[in-house]
Amino acid sequence: MCELLGMSANVPTDIRFSFTALAKRGGATGPHADGWGISFYEQKGCRNFHDPNPSATSELAALVRNYPIKSKTVIAHVRKANRGRVALENTHPFTRELWGRAWTFAHNGQLKGVKALPLSFFRPIGTTDSEHAFCWILDQLVRKYMDYPPARVLDKEVKRLFGELRKMGVFNALLTDGRSLYASCSKKLTYIQRRAPFGRATLIDAEMQVDFAQETTPDDKVIIIATQPLTHDEVWTVVAPGASLIFRAGEVV
Repeated sequence: MCELLGMSANVPTDIRFSFTALAKRGGATGPHADGWGISFYEQKGCRNFHDPNPSATSELAALVRNYPIKSKTVIAHVRKANRGRVALENTHPFTRELWGRAWTFAHNGQLKGVKALPLSFFRPIGTTDSEHAFCWILDQLVRKYMDYPPARVLDKEVKRLFGELRKMGVFNALLTDGRSLYASCSKKLTYIQRRAPFGRATLIDAEMQVDFAQETTPDDKVIIIATQPLTHDEVWTVVAPGASLIFRAGEVV
């Protein structure tokens, strides 16, 4: 299985603390050594980094850990390959354009029969079940809506599509259009909201601690989503299997 990381915030926020823990799980403290990727949203732009090498030893991952990119929405992924060879085109997150917006998706789990789902407008570049599922989601959306729908309309449809994919197997996934961050849980997903009063947090996978009170303002709100908790001195919320969650601007919708 792979591991996911996501962030939703109301102000541009640095994710290097959380990414440091995820990167360690890509071949050091975890077995997810078959590639990694991360996508940062900056207004309408989306900055992507991918590498088929283990994130624990990747020079590109080291660059990301030391580069203070701030974003309101982030998706990251470390891969343990089961379907599709270890290759750049098979590293998550995957990104496509729809309605003039960049959409990004990452997934862990296996979906039996997903490649039998017909595709029209969007096609995979690689060979993973995950990318096929992403293309199918976007196909369904573009068939139903000619233009970018209101958030409440899109929320309902994305949750429905997530439910259909969970019927096919394990579908732990993160999807974003830069406005909302959608999360699906089949088996394992957790999240934490950080807001005032901020405290300290210590990573499980690295000797690193941050005092968020020194890095934030009283109005900041940040949600971090991960396959497993990243810190050992905070209380993480476990998402119920079979649930879909929506995050916007550091809040649970």
